[in-house]
Amino acid sequence: MKKQEGTYRAMSGYLMLMILLIIIIASIASYMNGIVWLGVTISLFVFLILIGFTVVNPNESCVLILFGAYKGTIKKNGLFWVNPFFVRKKISLRARNFDSETIKVNDKIGNPIKIGCVLVWKVADTYKAAFEVDDYVHFVFVQSETALRKLAGIYPYDNFEDHDAQITLRGGGDEVNHELEEEIRERLEIAGIHVIEARINFIAYAEEIAGAMLRRQQATAVVAARFKIVEGAVSMVQMALEQLAEKDIVHLDDEKKAAMVSNLMVVLCGDKDPSPIVNTGTLHH
Repeated sequence: MKKQEGTYRAMSGYLMLMILLIIIIASIASYMNGIVWLGVTISLFVFLILIGFTVVNPNESCVLILFGAYKGTIKKNGLFWVNPFFVRKKISLRARNFDSETIKVNDKIGNPIKIGCVLVWKVADTYKAAFEVDDYVHFVFVQSETALRKLAGIYPYDNFEDHDAQITLRGGGDEVNHELEEEIRERLEIAGIHVIEARINFIAYAEEIAGAMLRRQQATAVVAARFKIVEGAVSMVQMALEQLAEKDIVHLDDEKKAAMVSNLMVVLCGDKDPSPIVNTGTLHH
């Protein structure tokens, strides 16, 4: 049967202070009356009592061990007295931040990226934190980075190369952060750690491909913008031809329509402002 965290009901330290004061007075009286052996015995007893005092601060716990056996955990704050032979291990219950170092990994497609995360956590089970792992703080750091590496290999950085990707590391947002949080929570459960929040706080292409990827993104944006411009220009030319024909303003044969379309497309799709040329002759010159 797996051992679980237990609460230890320790004696009030203030009550033990009163008892200690009475014992000290008795020890002094023994020395004054010449009963040295009794005074020495009481002094040793006083020393053992002093060892048993322990202070538990707010949001702190004290794990108690007696000759290798777990006896319980004190989670209430205050002054307490416990068996002086107890080994006491203090474990903080406060929430802590872990801001991971930026690590270099490969995404799903194989592109090298740099990624980092921030984790908010605290100890929930003092027994697991004290006895299930060697160093629970180091365990949190290592497992968080391992979970981050695993997540980076599941999704692509973006969908420029993987057009079928529904979720990406850059655009996944809450979905990616939720999966990261669940992965870390599952890994840290063995150490009695409660994960409050986990989020990706840095992501970018690695230096060796950052420049090429930036140029690719710029080229993609230019192509998309050109597509919109051409789409709008075709609509405008079509509307112009329909309006001219509908209102019977001018009659154009196929050759003149082609020339008009060509000129309008150059004007509407060109990067620079056109230089107008006024035709003072007829349509045939």
